[in-house]
Amino acid sequence: MESKRRGAVVLLSGGLDSSTCLFWARREGWRCEALTVLYGQRHARELSSARAVARLAGAPWRVVRLELPWLSVSSLVGRGRRLPDVPLAKIGAGGIPSTYVPARNAVLLSVAASLADAVGAGAIVTGANALDYSGYPDCRPSFHRAFERALAEGTRSGARGRPIRVLAPLVRLGKAAIVRRALALGVPLERTWSCYAGRRRPCGRCDSCKLRAKGFAEAEVPDPALHGR
Repeated sequence: MESKRRGAVVLLSGGLDSSTCLFWARREGWRCEALTVLYGQRHARELSSARAVARLAGAPWRVVRLELPWLSVSSLVGRGRRLPDVPLAKIGAGGIPSTYVPARNAVLLSVAASLADAVGAGAIVTGANALDYSGYPDCRPSFHRAFERALAEGTRSGARGRPIRVLAPLVRLGKAAIVRRALALGVPLERTWSCYAGRRRPCGRCDSCKLRAKGFAEAEVPDPALHGR
């Protein structure tokens, strides 16, 4: 309870997963601050979604811009690189995909940890989930536990015996379960954005679009971001 009074920094991209995490943390009694990190991703279209979701959650919102040009080796960042168009059944089956951003979650969690340490927050909340395990090593529970141990050793909060927790409430859930959780929490799904391409409408071809569509189909509800936006 003491850590909840200290508050939580929620990493918010504006997508389905992170938006669900923000509303989850609010329901759990955390005093939330939303943090969006721009690192050159081509789907910066999420920014307007993050702004809207934070406002609707009643959470203060910060944006941080990072200049890390070497991240352009990822097709998620490099404008000259093609996004993969992988059959749904093969997503996650081919090792680390081209959309992997080098050590992205280590960077994002470090930025969130810096903010949490500065303001005295008791936790960082991240939207990593079960679908991320195979392709993204920095989405695994073992990574979160290791990062939490590092924060206990290397932050002022940790040195004072008030370690910063790393919370991943969706880490055991698939996309359909996340959709159901989002609906139960009242997440404004029509304002969320998942597409990697960053155009005016979702491309329907990238991994993120396909997994989102599969999640809504399995949850047997229409995606409000596509219908009646």
